[in-house]
Amino acid sequence: MTIDTPRPTKRERTLAALLEHGLDLFERQGYDQTTVAQIARAAGVTEMTFFRYFPAKEHLLLDDPYDPVLTAAIAEQPRTLPPFVRAARGLRSAWRALPEPEAPVIRRRVRIVARTPGLRGAMWRSTGNTERAIVERLVADGASPDDARVAAASVLAALVAGLYAWADDESGTGTLAAAIEHALDVIDVCHD
Repeated sequence: MTIDTPRPTKRERTLAALLEHGLDLFERQGYDQTTVAQIARAAGVTEMTFFRYFPAKEHLLLDDPYDPVLTAAIAEQPRTLPPFVRAARGLRSAWRALPEPEAPVIRRRVRIVARTPGLRGAMWRSTGNTERAIVERLVADGASPDDARVAAASVLAALVAGLYAWADDESGTGTLAAAIEHALDVIDVCHD
């Protein structure tokens, strides 16, 4: 008996090709030296097709689907806790519940970002949406805006540091969840 596995759609195949060829080109010749035209050509599509999937070249590396999961996990923490503790424990809870991402592709993406100065700044701009979402959640639950901003910025700094440490692990043996847990341990003396 054979089990039919669904074949990837054309959209999924195109997305995978753009990501794979983009990563290959970024690693081979550098992010700044790689053009959208080169990525599109390598993937066998037009530049217009590239822009249907990604609004800009950096989005191939920076798109983040986790904001709703993170803010929901923070909302589940007791409101009696200080904002920083709620945010740190919420992030821990979220990462413990998420399946480990497709490590080789994610590790490559984060490694390229970590090693490209212009992208490191873009990463911080990208986390601005996450920071705003965390601040809004904490303020909605009664924290002062100032305390919420400090809490959100602190846990996101640890999260990004954990991402970079994980990506730079040449052995490739550590999990992303463990790297994030360790980064949060450094700043959260009240961890559970």
